[in-house]
Amino acid sequence: CTQDRCQRLDLSGNTRKCFLTGSPDSYRNFIGKGLRFLLNVPNTEVYRNAHHSSGRFCFQSSQPLGEKITSLQISSVGQLPHHFSACNIQIIRSFHTSPSFQAAPVPLFWIIVKPAQKLFAIILGRSIRNWWKALPPNKQELFKESARKNKWKILLGVSSLGVLFVVFYFTHLEETPITGRTRLSVFGKGHFRELSQMEYDMWMEEFKSKMLPETDARYQVVERVVGHLSESNKDIPQVSALQWVIHVVDEPGVNAFVLPNGQVFVFTGLLNAVSDIHQLSFILGHEIAHAVLEHAAEKASLVHFLDFLSLIFLAMIWAICPRDSLAVVGQWIQSKLQEFMFDRPYSRTLEAEADKVGLQFAAKACVDVRASSVFWQQMELAETIQGQPKLPEWLSTHPSHENRAEHLDRLIPEALKIRESCNCPSLSGPDPRLIFKLNMQHLLESSKDQETPNSTKRDLSKPKLDFPHT
Repeated sequence: CTQDRCQRLDLSGNTRKCFLTGSPDSYRNFIGKGLRFLLNVPNTEVYRNAHHSSGRFCFQSSQPLGEKITSLQISSVGQLPHHFSACNIQIIRSFHTSPSFQAAPVPLFWIIVKPAQKLFAIILGRSIRNWWKALPPNKQELFKESARKNKWKILLGVSSLGVLFVVFYFTHLEETPITGRTRLSVFGKGHFRELSQMEYDMWMEEFKSKMLPETDARYQVVERVVGHLSESNKDIPQVSALQWVIHVVDEPGVNAFVLPNGQVFVFTGLLNAVSDIHQLSFILGHEIAHAVLEHAAEKASLVHFLDFLSLIFLAMIWAICPRDSLAVVGQWIQSKLQEFMFDRPYSRTLEAEADKVGLQFAAKACVDVRASSVFWQQMELAETIQGQPKLPEWLSTHPSHENRAEHLDRLIPEALKIRESCNCPSLSGPDPRLIFKLNMQHLLESSKDQETPNSTKRDLSKPKLDFPHT
Protein backbone atom coordinates (compact mmCIF):
# COMPACT_ATOMS: atom_id res chain seq x y z
CA CYS A 1 0.00 0.00 0.00
CA THR A 2 1.07 3.55 -0.57
CA GLN A 3 1.38 6.29 1.96
CA ASP A 4 -1.66 8.21 0.73
CA ARG A 5 -3.78 5.13 1.40
CA CYS A 6 -2.43 4.74 4.90
CA GLN A 7 -2.99 8.18 6.35
CA ARG A 8 -4.02 8.69 9.95
CA LEU A 9 -7.65 8.51 10.93
CA ASP A 10 -8.56 12.21 11.12
CA LEU A 11 -12.08 12.65 12.38
CA SER A 12 -12.49 16.42 12.36
CA GLY A 13 -9.35 18.40 11.74
CA ASN A 14 -7.45 18.93 14.96
CA THR A 15 -10.16 17.31 17.05
CA ARG A 16 -10.45 13.55 17.28
CA LYS A 17 -13.46 11.78 18.69
CA CYS A 18 -13.95 8.42 20.30
CA PHE A 19 -16.78 6.66 22.04
CA LEU A 20 -16.86 5.96 25.73
CA THR A 21 -18.88 3.23 27.32
CA GLY A 22 -21.27 3.50 30.17
CA SER A 23 -23.03 6.34 31.90
CA PRO A 24 -21.43 9.26 33.78
CA ASP A 25 -23.64 8.41 36.74
CA SER A 26 -22.46 4.83 36.98
CA TYR A 27 -18.68 4.90 37.03
CA ARG A 28 -18.61 2.91 40.25
CA ASN A 29 -21.58 0.62 39.60
CA PHE A 30 -21.04 -3.06 39.10
CA ILE A 31 -23.74 -5.62 38.38
CA GLY A 32 -23.70 -8.21 41.16
CA LYS A 33 -24.73 -8.70 44.76
CA GLY A 34 -23.23 -5.63 46.31
CA LEU A 35 -20.04 -5.92 44.26
CA ARG A 36 -19.00 -2.50 42.93
CA PHE A 37 -15.88 -1.37 41.19
CA LEU A 38 -14.77 1.18 38.67
CA LEU A 39 -15.60 0.44 35.05
CA ASN A 40 -15.02 3.88 33.64
CA VAL A 41 -12.99 7.04 34.12
CA PRO A 42 -14.11 9.44 36.90
CA ASN A 43 -16.36 12.42 36.33
CA THR A 44 -13.43 14.79 36.38
CA GLU A 45 -11.18 15.27 33.39
CA VAL A 46 -8.17 13.00 33.42
CA TYR A 47 -5.03 14.06 31.59
CA ARG A 48 -2.32 11.52 30.97
CA ASN A 49 0.89 11.91 29.07
CA ALA A 50 2.08 8.71 27.45
CA HIS A 51 5.73 7.84 27.68
CA HIS A 52 7.71 9.10 24.67
CA SER A 53 4.55 10.66 23.24
CA SER A 54 3.73 14.34 22.84
CA GLY A 55 -0.01 13.67 22.54
CA ARG A 56 -2.20 14.81 25.41
CA PHE A 57 -5.22 12.64 26.07
CA CYS A 58 -8.20 14.53 27.46
CA PHE A 59 -11.09 12.34 28.59
CA GLN A 60 -14.05 14.55 29.37
CA SER A 61 -16.21 11.95 31.02
CA SER A 62 -18.43 14.47 32.75
CA GLN A 63 -19.71 15.58 29.35
CA PRO A 64 -23.38 14.62 28.75
CA LEU A 65 -23.54 11.35 26.92
CA GLY A 66 -26.48 12.21 24.70
CA GLU A 67 -24.07 11.92 21.81
CA LYS A 68 -21.84 9.39 23.62
CA ILE A 69 -18.80 11.18 22.22
CA THR A 70 -15.73 12.53 23.95
CA SER A 71 -13.02 14.61 22.38
CA LEU A 72 -9.36 13.63 22.26
CA GLN A 73 -7.00 16.52 21.75
CA ILE A 74 -3.81 15.46 20.03
CA SER A 75 -1.02 17.98 19.89
CA SER A 76 1.20 15.93 17.61
CA VAL A 77 0.21 15.59 13.97
CA GLY A 78 -0.19 12.11 12.59
CA GLN A 79 -0.90 10.30 15.85
CA LEU A 80 -3.90 8.07 16.28
CA PRO A 81 -5.86 8.44 19.48
CA HIS A 82 -5.31 5.90 22.24
CA HIS A 83 -7.56 5.07 25.12
CA PHE A 84 -5.62 4.67 28.35
CA SER A 85 -8.41 4.98 30.89
CA ALA A 86 -9.74 2.14 32.98
CA CYS A 87 -11.49 -0.39 30.82
CA ASN A 88 -14.91 0.73 29.70
CA ILE A 89 -17.38 -2.09 29.53
CA GLN A 90 -20.99 -2.02 28.44
CA ILE A 91 -22.89 -4.77 30.23
CA ILE A 92 -24.84 -6.55 27.55
CA ARG A 93 -26.49 -9.92 27.17
CA SER A 94 -24.73 -10.93 23.99
CA PHE A 95 -22.88 -9.48 21.07
CA HIS A 96 -22.63 -10.50 17.47
CA THR A 97 -21.48 -8.13 14.80
CA SER A 98 -23.75 -9.74 12.25
CA PRO A 99 -27.53 -9.98 12.36
CA SER A 100 -29.14 -13.19 13.52
CA PHE A 101 -29.98 -14.04 9.93
CA GLN A 102 -28.10 -13.63 6.69
CA ALA A 103 -27.33 -10.06 5.64
CA ALA A 104 -28.68 -10.96 2.18
CA PRO A 105 -31.35 -13.60 1.49
CA VAL A 106 -30.69 -16.57 -0.72
CA PRO A 107 -32.27 -16.44 -4.19
CA LEU A 108 -36.03 -16.15 -4.03
CA PHE A 109 -36.61 -19.25 -6.12
CA TRP A 110 -34.75 -21.37 -3.57
CA ILE A 111 -36.67 -19.75 -0.70
CA ILE A 112 -39.93 -20.79 -2.34
CA VAL A 113 -38.84 -24.21 -3.54
CA LYS A 114 -36.93 -25.33 -0.43
CA PRO A 115 -40.01 -26.18 1.71
CA ALA A 116 -41.63 -27.87 -1.29
CA GLN A 117 -38.52 -30.01 -1.79
CA LYS A 118 -38.64 -31.25 1.80
CA LEU A 119 -42.37 -31.91 1.58
CA PHE A 120 -41.84 -33.86 -1.62
CA ALA A 121 -39.09 -35.98 0.02
CA ILE A 122 -41.34 -36.69 3.03
CA ILE A 123 -44.30 -37.65 0.82
CA LEU A 124 -42.08 -39.83 -1.37
CA GLY A 125 -40.54 -41.65 1.58
CA ARG A 126 -43.89 -42.14 3.29
CA SER A 127 -45.44 -43.42 0.05
CA ILE A 128 -42.65 -45.97 -0.37
CA ARG A 129 -43.19 -47.16 3.23
CA ASN A 130 -46.97 -47.52 2.76
CA TRP A 131 -46.47 -49.28 -0.58
CA TRP A 132 -44.10 -51.76 1.05
CA LYS A 133 -46.46 -52.43 3.93
CA ALA A 134 -49.33 -53.08 1.49
CA LEU A 135 -47.35 -55.76 -0.39
CA PRO A 136 -48.15 -59.36 0.49
CA PRO A 137 -45.31 -61.26 2.23
CA ASN A 138 -44.56 -63.38 -0.85
CA LYS A 139 -44.16 -60.32 -3.07
CA GLN A 140 -41.92 -58.71 -0.47
CA GLU A 141 -39.67 -61.77 -0.61
CA LEU A 142 -39.64 -61.69 -4.41
CA PHE A 143 -38.67 -58.02 -4.35
CA LYS A 144 -35.83 -58.71 -1.89
CA GLU A 145 -34.58 -61.57 -4.03
CA SER A 146 -34.65 -59.39 -7.13
CA ALA A 147 -32.70 -56.69 -5.25
CA ARG A 148 -30.04 -59.20 -4.24
CA LYS A 149 -29.66 -60.42 -7.83
CA ASN A 150 -29.31 -56.87 -9.16
CA LYS A 151 -27.26 -55.47 -6.30
CA TRP A 152 -24.39 -54.45 -8.60
CA LYS A 153 -26.75 -52.55 -10.87
CA ILE A 154 -28.26 -50.81 -7.87
CA LEU A 155 -24.78 -50.02 -6.53
CA LEU A 156 -23.79 -48.65 -9.94
CA GLY A 157 -26.84 -46.41 -10.01
CA VAL A 158 -26.17 -45.06 -6.52
CA SER A 159 -22.51 -44.54 -7.37
CA SER A 160 -23.44 -42.66 -10.53
CA LEU A 161 -25.61 -40.35 -8.47
CA GLY A 162 -22.72 -39.79 -6.05
CA VAL A 163 -20.38 -39.03 -8.95
CA LEU A 164 -22.82 -36.42 -10.23
CA PHE A 165 -22.76 -34.67 -6.86
CA VAL A 166 -18.96 -34.79 -6.76
CA VAL A 167 -18.68 -33.40 -10.30
CA PHE A 168 -21.16 -30.66 -9.48
CA TYR A 169 -19.19 -29.75 -6.35
CA PHE A 170 -15.78 -29.55 -8.02
CA THR A 171 -17.09 -27.68 -11.05
CA HIS A 172 -18.50 -24.96 -8.78
CA LEU A 173 -15.37 -24.19 -6.78
CA GLU A 174 -13.69 -20.81 -6.80
CA GLU A 175 -11.07 -18.90 -4.83
CA THR A 176 -12.05 -16.50 -2.09
CA PRO A 177 -10.84 -12.93 -2.73
CA ILE A 178 -7.80 -11.87 -0.68
CA THR A 179 -7.35 -15.12 1.25
CA GLY A 180 -7.33 -17.50 -1.73
CA ARG A 181 -9.33 -20.14 0.13
CA THR A 182 -11.21 -22.59 -2.09
CA ARG A 183 -14.97 -22.49 -1.61
CA LEU A 184 -18.24 -23.65 -3.17
CA SER A 185 -20.12 -21.06 -5.23
CA VAL A 186 -23.56 -22.09 -6.46
CA PHE A 187 -25.18 -18.68 -6.79
CA GLY A 188 -23.86 -15.95 -9.03
CA LYS A 189 -22.95 -12.50 -7.77
CA GLY A 190 -25.79 -11.01 -9.78
CA HIS A 191 -28.36 -12.86 -7.68
CA PHE A 192 -27.13 -11.34 -4.46
CA ARG A 193 -26.68 -7.86 -5.86
CA GLU A 194 -30.33 -7.82 -6.89
CA LEU A 195 -31.51 -9.31 -3.63
CA SER A 196 -29.31 -6.97 -1.60
CA GLN A 197 -31.45 -4.11 -2.82
CA MET A 198 -34.56 -5.95 -1.63
CA GLU A 199 -32.92 -6.57 1.73
CA TYR A 200 -31.88 -2.92 1.90
CA ASP A 201 -35.45 -1.76 1.25
CA MET A 202 -36.68 -4.04 4.02
CA TRP A 203 -34.21 -2.63 6.56
CA MET A 204 -34.96 0.95 5.55
CA GLU A 205 -38.67 0.36 5.99
CA GLU A 206 -38.11 -1.18 9.41
CA PHE A 207 -35.75 1.54 10.67
CA LYS A 208 -37.05 4.55 8.76
CA SER A 209 -38.05 6.35 11.98
CA LYS A 210 -34.80 5.50 13.78
CA MET A 211 -32.17 6.64 11.27
CA LEU A 212 -29.80 9.28 12.59
CA PRO A 213 -29.40 12.35 10.36
CA GLU A 214 -26.12 13.05 8.61
CA THR A 215 -25.60 16.03 10.91
CA ASP A 216 -25.48 13.79 13.99
CA ALA A 217 -21.96 13.50 15.39
CA ARG A 218 -22.29 9.73 15.74
CA TYR A 219 -23.21 9.40 12.08
CA GLN A 220 -20.26 11.54 11.08
CA VAL A 221 -17.82 9.44 13.07
CA VAL A 222 -19.07 6.21 11.50
CA GLU A 223 -18.97 7.82 8.07
CA ARG A 224 -15.37 8.93 8.51
CA VAL A 225 -14.27 5.57 9.89
CA VAL A 226 -15.82 3.64 6.99
CA GLY A 227 -14.53 6.19 4.49
CA HIS A 228 -11.03 5.93 5.89
CA LEU A 229 -11.10 2.14 5.84
CA SER A 230 -12.28 2.05 2.21
CA GLU A 231 -9.80 4.72 1.12
CA SER A 232 -6.91 2.92 2.81
CA ASN A 233 -7.82 -0.35 1.09
CA LYS A 234 -8.82 0.94 -2.34
CA ASP A 235 -5.99 -1.08 -3.89
CA ILE A 236 -8.24 -4.13 -3.33
CA PRO A 237 -10.64 -4.35 -6.32
CA GLN A 238 -13.51 -5.74 -4.26
CA VAL A 239 -13.28 -2.75 -1.90
CA SER A 240 -13.02 -0.05 -4.56
CA ALA A 241 -15.81 -1.63 -6.62
CA LEU A 242 -18.44 -1.00 -3.95
CA GLN A 243 -19.94 2.31 -2.93
CA TRP A 244 -20.14 2.29 0.85
CA VAL A 245 -23.29 3.98 2.18
CA ILE A 246 -23.67 4.64 5.91
CA HIS A 247 -26.80 4.14 8.01
CA VAL A 248 -26.69 4.67 11.76
CA VAL A 249 -29.76 3.28 13.53
CA ASP A 250 -30.82 4.55 16.95
CA GLU A 251 -31.21 1.07 18.44
CA PRO A 252 -29.83 -0.23 21.77
CA GLY A 253 -28.76 -3.54 20.25
CA VAL A 254 -25.01 -4.06 19.97
CA ASN A 255 -24.90 -4.82 16.28
CA ALA A 256 -23.52 -3.86 12.90
CA PHE A 257 -23.69 -5.48 9.46
CA VAL A 258 -22.90 -4.72 5.85
CA LEU A 259 -25.03 -5.86 2.93
CA PRO A 260 -23.29 -7.31 -0.15
CA ASN A 261 -24.06 -4.10 -2.08
CA GLY A 262 -22.10 -1.92 0.36
CA GLN A 263 -24.92 -0.66 2.58
CA VAL A 264 -23.46 -0.28 6.08
CA PHE A 265 -25.80 -0.44 9.09
CA VAL A 266 -24.50 0.43 12.56
CA PHE A 267 -26.62 0.46 15.72
CA THR A 268 -25.99 3.10 18.36
CA GLY A 269 -25.77 0.27 20.88
CA LEU A 270 -22.49 -0.72 19.28
CA LEU A 271 -21.18 2.85 19.52
CA ASN A 272 -21.94 2.75 23.24
CA ALA A 273 -20.18 -0.59 23.66
CA VAL A 274 -16.83 0.19 22.03
CA SER A 275 -14.13 1.82 24.16
CA ASP A 276 -12.41 3.85 21.46
CA ILE A 277 -12.14 4.58 17.77
CA HIS A 278 -9.71 1.71 17.24
CA GLN A 279 -12.20 -0.91 18.39
CA LEU A 280 -14.92 0.64 16.24
CA SER A 281 -12.60 0.63 13.22
CA PHE A 282 -11.78 -3.05 13.68
CA ILE A 283 -15.44 -4.06 14.05
CA LEU A 284 -16.45 -2.15 10.92
CA GLY A 285 -13.45 -3.62 9.12
CA HIS A 286 -14.72 -7.06 10.13
CA GLU A 287 -18.16 -6.33 8.68
CA ILE A 288 -16.71 -4.84 5.49
CA ALA A 289 -14.64 -8.01 5.15
CA HIS A 290 -17.83 -10.09 5.19
CA ALA A 291 -19.13 -8.12 2.21
CA VAL A 292 -15.81 -8.09 0.34
CA LEU A 293 -15.32 -11.83 0.83
CA GLU A 294 -18.94 -12.47 -0.26
CA HIS A 295 -19.64 -14.64 2.76
CA ALA A 296 -23.43 -14.36 2.41
CA ALA A 297 -23.38 -15.97 -1.03
CA GLU A 298 -20.84 -18.56 0.09
CA LYS A 299 -22.88 -19.61 3.13
CA ALA A 300 -26.07 -19.79 1.06
CA SER A 301 -24.28 -21.97 -1.52
CA LEU A 302 -23.12 -24.45 1.11
CA VAL A 303 -26.53 -24.61 2.81
CA HIS A 304 -28.25 -25.13 -0.55
CA PHE A 305 -25.86 -27.96 -1.49
CA LEU A 306 -26.22 -29.70 1.87
CA ASP A 307 -29.99 -29.32 1.85
CA PHE A 308 -30.18 -30.91 -1.56
CA LEU A 309 -28.10 -33.86 -0.34
CA SER A 310 -30.22 -34.15 2.78
CA LEU A 311 -33.34 -34.68 0.67
CA ILE A 312 -32.10 -38.17 -0.17
CA PHE A 313 -31.58 -39.02 3.51
CA LEU A 314 -34.90 -37.42 4.40
CA ALA A 315 -36.76 -39.66 1.94
CA MET A 316 -34.88 -42.70 3.28
CA ILE A 317 -35.80 -41.83 6.89
CA TRP A 318 -39.50 -41.62 6.08
CA ALA A 319 -39.33 -44.82 4.01
CA ILE A 320 -37.48 -46.90 6.62
CA CYS A 321 -39.05 -45.74 9.88
CA PRO A 322 -42.12 -47.87 10.65
CA ARG A 323 -44.13 -45.01 12.18
CA ASP A 324 -44.51 -41.31 11.45
CA SER A 325 -43.49 -40.40 14.99
CA LEU A 326 -40.15 -42.19 14.57
CA ALA A 327 -39.67 -40.54 11.18
CA VAL A 328 -40.20 -37.10 12.74
CA VAL A 329 -37.57 -37.89 15.39
CA GLY A 330 -35.19 -39.17 12.71
CA GLN A 331 -35.73 -36.03 10.63
CA TRP A 332 -35.00 -33.83 13.67
CA ILE A 333 -31.80 -35.76 14.41
CA GLN A 334 -30.70 -35.42 10.80
CA SER A 335 -31.29 -31.64 10.78
CA LYS A 336 -29.38 -31.18 14.04
CA LEU A 337 -26.45 -33.26 12.82
CA GLN A 338 -26.26 -31.12 9.70
CA GLU A 339 -26.52 -27.94 11.74
CA PHE A 340 -23.86 -28.77 14.32
CA MET A 341 -21.49 -30.74 12.07
CA PHE A 342 -21.53 -28.48 9.02
CA ASP A 343 -23.54 -25.25 9.24
CA ARG A 344 -22.32 -23.79 12.52
CA PRO A 345 -18.65 -24.83 12.21
CA TYR A 346 -18.60 -23.33 8.71
CA SER A 347 -20.15 -20.12 10.04
CA ARG A 348 -17.42 -19.90 12.71
CA THR A 349 -14.80 -20.37 9.99
CA LEU A 350 -16.23 -17.44 8.06
CA GLU A 351 -16.23 -15.29 11.19
CA ALA A 352 -12.58 -16.11 11.85
CA GLU A 353 -11.71 -15.27 8.25
CA ALA A 354 -13.55 -11.94 8.51
CA ASP A 355 -11.62 -11.19 11.71
CA LYS A 356 -8.34 -11.81 9.91
CA VAL A 357 -9.15 -9.74 6.84
CA GLY A 358 -10.85 -7.03 8.89
CA LEU A 359 -7.71 -6.74 11.02
CA GLN A 360 -5.66 -6.29 7.85
CA PHE A 361 -8.05 -3.57 6.65
CA ALA A 362 -7.69 -1.80 9.99
CA ALA A 363 -3.89 -2.13 9.92
CA LYS A 364 -3.68 -0.45 6.51
CA ALA A 365 -5.83 2.35 7.92
CA CYS A 366 -3.22 2.94 10.66
CA VAL A 367 -5.54 1.76 13.42
CA ASP A 368 -4.07 0.45 16.67
CA VAL A 369 -4.86 -3.19 15.90
CA ARG A 370 -3.89 -4.23 19.42
CA ALA A 371 -7.26 -2.92 20.61
CA SER A 372 -9.11 -5.59 18.61
CA SER A 373 -8.51 -8.43 21.06
CA VAL A 374 -9.23 -6.14 24.01
CA PHE A 375 -12.77 -5.61 22.71
CA TRP A 376 -13.54 -9.33 22.85
CA GLN A 377 -11.94 -9.62 26.29
CA GLN A 378 -14.29 -6.85 27.41
CA MET A 379 -17.24 -8.77 25.99
CA GLU A 380 -16.09 -11.91 27.79
CA LEU A 381 -15.82 -10.00 31.05
CA ALA A 382 -19.22 -8.37 30.54
CA GLU A 383 -20.94 -11.75 30.16
CA THR A 384 -19.10 -13.10 33.21
CA ILE A 385 -20.15 -10.09 35.28
CA GLN A 386 -23.75 -10.52 34.25
CA GLY A 387 -23.68 -14.19 35.17
CA GLN A 388 -24.66 -15.46 31.76
CA PRO A 389 -24.25 -19.20 31.23
CA LYS A 390 -21.16 -20.00 29.23
CA LEU A 391 -22.30 -22.21 26.37
CA PRO A 392 -19.85 -24.41 24.46
CA GLU A 393 -18.55 -22.84 21.28
CA TRP A 394 -19.88 -25.66 19.11
CA LEU A 395 -23.43 -24.53 19.94
CA SER A 396 -22.83 -21.08 18.44
CA THR A 397 -22.49 -19.68 14.93
CA HIS A 398 -19.71 -17.38 16.21
CA PRO A 399 -16.45 -18.20 17.96
CA SER A 400 -16.44 -17.65 21.71
CA HIS A 401 -15.20 -14.27 22.90
CA GLU A 402 -12.20 -15.90 24.57
CA ASN A 403 -11.14 -17.86 21.48
CA ARG A 404 -11.74 -14.83 19.31
CA ALA A 405 -9.42 -12.71 21.44
CA GLU A 406 -6.74 -15.41 21.38
CA HIS A 407 -7.06 -15.75 17.59
CA LEU A 408 -6.64 -12.01 17.14
CA ASP A 409 -3.64 -11.95 19.46
CA ARG A 410 -1.96 -14.46 17.15
CA LEU A 411 -2.76 -12.27 14.13
CA ILE A 412 -1.70 -8.94 15.64
CA PRO A 413 2.07 -9.33 14.98
CA GLU A 414 1.40 -9.78 11.25
CA ALA A 415 -1.06 -6.87 11.29
CA LEU A 416 1.54 -4.65 12.95
CA LYS A 417 3.96 -5.47 10.12
CA ILE A 418 1.31 -4.48 7.58
CA ARG A 419 0.75 -1.27 9.49
CA GLU A 420 4.47 -0.51 9.49
CA SER A 421 4.73 -1.20 5.74
CA CYS A 422 2.04 1.44 5.17
CA ASN A 423 4.25 4.13 6.73
CA CYS A 424 1.83 4.60 9.62
CA PRO A 425 2.88 6.60 12.69
CA SER A 426 4.55 4.39 15.26
CA LEU A 427 2.45 3.25 18.20
CA SER A 428 3.72 4.90 21.37
CA GLY A 429 2.44 4.46 24.87
CA PRO A 430 1.19 1.36 26.67
CA ASP A 431 -0.23 -1.65 24.91
CA PRO A 432 -4.04 -1.62 25.38
CA ARG A 433 -3.86 -5.32 26.18
CA LEU A 434 -1.53 -4.55 29.10
CA ILE A 435 -3.86 -1.79 30.26
CA PHE A 436 -6.79 -4.21 30.23
CA LYS A 437 -4.79 -6.80 32.17
CA LEU A 438 -3.80 -4.25 34.81
CA ASN A 439 -7.38 -3.05 35.06
CA MET A 440 -8.50 -6.60 35.69
CA GLN A 441 -5.95 -6.93 38.47
CA HIS A 442 -7.24 -3.69 39.95
CA LEU A 443 -10.79 -5.04 39.61
CA LEU A 444 -9.94 -8.19 41.55
CA GLU A 445 -8.18 -6.22 44.26
CA SER A 446 -11.17 -3.89 44.62
CA SER A 447 -13.62 -6.78 44.85
CA LYS A 448 -11.48 -8.47 47.52
CA ASP A 449 -11.36 -5.25 49.53
CA GLN A 450 -15.14 -5.01 49.44
CA GLU A 451 -15.60 -8.63 50.46
CA THR A 452 -13.25 -8.26 53.46
CA PRO A 453 -15.19 -7.03 56.54
CA ASN A 454 -13.82 -4.08 58.52
CA SER A 455 -11.16 -3.52 55.88
CA THR A 456 -9.97 -0.14 54.74
CA LYS A 457 -11.75 0.32 51.44
CA ARG A 458 -10.35 2.42 48.66
CA ASP A 459 -12.36 5.42 47.52
CA LEU A 460 -13.61 4.18 44.16
CA SER A 461 -14.42 7.71 43.05
CA LYS A 462 -10.66 8.23 42.86
CA PRO A 463 -9.41 5.12 41.09
CA LYS A 464 -5.78 4.33 40.68
CA LEU A 465 -4.87 5.27 37.11
CA ASP A 466 -1.09 5.21 37.45
CA PHE A 467 -0.50 2.40 34.99
CA PRO A 468 3.00 1.78 33.67
CA HIS A 469 3.88 3.87 30.66
CA THR A 470 5.73 1.06 28.89
